Amino acid sequence: MRPYHQVPIIECGESLVEIPMEFFAVESPHPYEKLGAPYGTHSPYFLRKSVIDSLIAAQNYLQQSRPGWLIQIFDAYRPVAVQQFMVDYAFAEVLQMRGFQNAELSAELSEIQLKEVWEEVYKIWAPPSLDIRTPPPHSTGAAVDVTLVDETGTILDMGSPIDELSDRSLPDFYINGDQPEAARWNANRQLLREIMEKAGFCRNPREWWHFCIGDQMWAWLNNESNSSNQFVARYGRLL
Repeated sequence: MRPYHQVPIIECGESLVEIPMEFFAVESPHPYEKLGAPYGTHSPYFLRKSVIDSLIAAQNYLQQSRPGWLIQIFDAYRPVAVQQFMVDYAFAEVLQMRGFQNAELSAELSEIQLKEVWEEVYKIWAPPSLDIRTPPPHSTGAAVDVTLVDETGTILDMGSPIDELSDRSLPDFYINGDQPEAARWNANRQLLREIMEKAGFCRNPREWWHFCIGDQMWAWLNNESNSSNQFVARYGRLL
């Protein structure tokens, strides 16, 4: 379990609806669909209705300070089957990073080595739980992975790509960085955080790109920031 899984879920029943893509930038085809992720009847570009309203608000805040810039949606709703697919994909990635060329070779790993691989995977990926009490954040329709695109259509450099399995994914990794570009990368991340938080989102403490509103992580982060808060999640697992 993750710490936020301690937060109760009182499902509000709000609909999962398609994101109006005219307001945002998007990568096409979707990066996970290109890998073969099984989305079924819903595309990756669905969210709860109120979450979309908040995302549009964040886009409006961005326009106020950076005319012509857009939020680019990398990923949104993710069925548990897709979460499982991507966890398995990340597991194979980590194996390759450690010199194993085939996921089947994981049988050759010691128990300690296998534990280390899974720890690396779960630094980024939420477990694909089917327990209604512990849903992956994206499976609630209340989490979204985003970055920014400037007025020329260029994706801002954040110092690491989305989903990178390294400490560079930590939101404040570049805050005291000594690379020449570190200040710019950190400023880009902070701009993204500012517009999303102004619209009511919370940022995942481990991922600069992941924002949520109304799910267990969002409630937990709000409660952690103020001990007088008694937030619960209003969005649970869908489909």
